[in-house]
Amino acid sequence: MLRAAAQRSFLASKGLARRRMHVSAAAHKEIEMFVDGKPVMIEEGSAIIQAAEKAGVTIPRFCYHERLGIAGNCRMCLVEIEKSPKLAASCAMPVGPGMRVLTDTPKIKQAREGVMEFLLANHPLDCPICDQGGECDLQDQSMRYGTDRGRFHENKRAVEDKDIGPLVKTTMTRCIHCTRCVRFMNEVAGTGELGTTGRGNDMQIGTYVSRSLGSELSGNIIDLCPVGALTSKPYAFTARPWELRNTESVDVMDALGSNIRVDSRGEEVMRIIPRTNDAINEEWISDKARFVYDGLKRQRLTTPLIRVDGRFEPATWQDALALVAERLTETAPDRVRAIAGDLADAESMVALKDLLNAVGSENLSVDAHNNTRTPAFGVDVRANYTFNSSIEGVEEADAVLFVGTNPRHEAPVLNARLRKPYLAGTVQFGLIGNQVDLTYDYAHIGTTAAAIEELAQGKHAFAEVLRAAERPMVIVGGAVSEMDNGADVAAALARLAKSLPRLVTSEWNGMNTLQYAAGRTAAYDIGFVPNAQSSAEPPKFVYLLGADEVNPAEIPEDAFVVYQGHHGDAGAHLADVVLPAAAYTEKAATYVNTEGRAQQTRQAVGVPGAAREDWKIVRALSEIAGLALPYDDVNALRARMADVCPTLVQYGEREATSAEIAQLGLAQLQAQGNGQRLDTGFARAVANYYMTDSISRASRTMARSSAALSKLIGCESEDPSSISASS
Repeated sequence: MLRAAAQRSFLASKGLARRRMHVSAAAHKEIEMFVDGKPVMIEEGSAIIQAAEKAGVTIPRFCYHERLGIAGNCRMCLVEIEKSPKLAASCAMPVGPGMRVLTDTPKIKQAREGVMEFLLANHPLDCPICDQGGECDLQDQSMRYGTDRGRFHENKRAVEDKDIGPLVKTTMTRCIHCTRCVRFMNEVAGTGELGTTGRGNDMQIGTYVSRSLGSELSGNIIDLCPVGALTSKPYAFTARPWELRNTESVDVMDALGSNIRVDSRGEEVMRIIPRTNDAINEEWISDKARFVYDGLKRQRLTTPLIRVDGRFEPATWQDALALVAERLTETAPDRVRAIAGDLADAESMVALKDLLNAVGSENLSVDAHNNTRTPAFGVDVRANYTFNSSIEGVEEADAVLFVGTNPRHEAPVLNARLRKPYLAGTVQFGLIGNQVDLTYDYAHIGTTAAAIEELAQGKHAFAEVLRAAERPMVIVGGAVSEMDNGADVAAALARLAKSLPRLVTSEWNGMNTLQYAAGRTAAYDIGFVPNAQSSAEPPKFVYLLGADEVNPAEIPEDAFVVYQGHHGDAGAHLADVVLPAAAYTEKAATYVNTEGRAQQTRQAVGVPGAAREDWKIVRALSEIAGLALPYDDVNALRARMADVCPTLVQYGEREATSAEIAQLGLAQLQAQGNGQRLDTGFARAVANYYMTDSISRASRTMARSSAALSKLIGCESEDPSSISASS
């Protein structure tokens, strides 16, 4: 209740996010103005600081951020406007036709030096022990606008540090009250947990009531903080930025494919921070993507293992692969099965599929959490299992229906994007499934799939909202395709799509599947699913490619199990032979995100011990088994990937499916189910946000976060929405 009241109060009193979005949506007319004598053409309603950036002039700032509402409270961005008697804050002053702005005059310099003097009056002199050192905006600006002495003799103000959870470390004495963190938690994250109390010298930023932050995006306030008031608690006092090697990569903790930078020292990953990509994650990443890295060095598999008399014994690669090859070739092809895990990369899945095809088996499947081998949405038409509107496209939707998904946990950064049209008041949301806290209001239509049929028949008020929308959108959870009655649910969704004439057109495809696993889209692109000829007999040989969610009951006791992966998780405990592999920070591998965009991870550190890259292990196994695959290096393998599915190697590009093919895919879905089994609820794809895969389960930071979340749920048990949001 307190969080919701604080958020409503903030938006009502400031209206910053709403006004900012209306300006960006409505301001199409360009005007000419001048910055330091340079003519600039810019949209009417933009701020002077944006015009200056367009002119190539950098204006110092602390409170301003291009993705947050305007606060105008640091006064560092003061500029001089012709014929104006006073200096103006460039972040809060809109441009006008013919306006002439000066950004570097003696008057401006004197004003900025005065602002800096006030900021440093209470700032502690602890730069040598501050984790922000080397990356601190205040430190950088003080070099230009600071002085060698201060004129204030009062005691420096001291503020008690706040405990806001296991992820963000606070040193609030350093805080300069820019309120970036407050605006982020209110506008972007939508949880409204941070705010200000007191005024003037007594002003403090905190959580009102002592508590942990409950947002899945809270780590982003570390990047936003221009001083050392908010820093990373797991990273504290471990490294300096100039010691680190930077590697651009891609996150695999969810299917969004957020762009990240992996900072390493030697052979250890020290931290992970976001890279800007406006088409995917803007400049945010989820807490799991940011803090999971400590799980990369715990419970690792570093040497091949063979189970002997119930115990694992270390072995050489030659012995381990020879045993696997022997059991593979002596097993009947229709009794051989391979299962790809959530974090499997495209190269390894193509290689493993080619190996099983060489053996004569088509018995392939992904590690479906609901133990269903064949996806109900099929893999023949790409539009049936991808996010067709694109991640950017969610901002254009004016009506969104969620079916069996919780985007706050399955794709937190996407959920933050969905808040943009919500704050602008241009979208209405509806949800079919379990009630959850999505950080924005929605109409709850039903808990079972029968509600889909009601919408298709126009029996619910939200059906009219979808029909009246110019750009309607349906977001279906990837786990829906894995349900036992998935075919019936898919048929009902196809009927709903048919009843909405503007859902799938040549300009807009609003029928989306939100995958929850990083390797899922690529697996479907490759065709890593059983075909019609696959045997239903229990397998005698099972190859687990990083599959840790597999149900042990599905694997016969007499089956020979091979586990290839990087952590000693659930899959390894089932194995007879364990083959150690590389994690995503230790290899250059291809992942396809939920919208069908192929991206590559880059090797930031070396693989530990005797571990090897996944595709190389499969290639070596094929050689020993006498079924040598026709590629010896990664370039030849990617040429093979291009033959299998050209989009796998079109890195950074998203190829949209044509409306005709998308309609054909919906027709196939409608024909495959009879719509009789719609009375069951939807399973959760993510039961515990902080524990979803082998890496996060090995992370101490994620374990602490999970414990803090459990404690937070217990404290808020009187609020039903908070329980459902986190459960």
